[in-house]
Amino acid sequence: MDTDQALSAFAALSQPTRLDVFRLLVAHEPEGLAAGEVARRLDVPHNTLSTHFGILARAGLIGAERQSRLIIYRAQLEAVRHLASFLLKDCCGGKPEICAPLIADLQPCCPTGAHEADAYDAQGNSTEEACDVA
Repeated sequence: MDTDQALSAFAALSQPTRLDVFRLLVAHEPEGLAAGEVARRLDVPHNTLSTHFGILARAGLIGAERQSRLIIYRAQLEAVRHLASFLLKDCCGGKPEICAPLIADLQPCCPTGAHEADAYDAQGNSTEEACDVA
């Protein structure tokens, strides 16, 4: 990932509705969500949401797939991995012990066997019952 791609991703996520959409889609990986379901859960008008989907897609953060009459949106987790790698590439000047707490926070918060989508509310916020990240 280069600087321009990273800036595009950050710009796309710098708006509250788009951040909510992205977090909701991450919470529902790998199944994704239909556009109408995202609109319903976030209480966002369909035409407004369409614009947000477009910005997130152009930034490479989400993808869409038509299934019959539905369009299913999914977070592009590989793009998130590249973005995190871009940020942490030169972490702590080659002293991995300094970065250990940061990297530990990136570990999945949900116990094995738990359904990841159940760990988040409609806005994509983690719920206390399923995840406890300090």
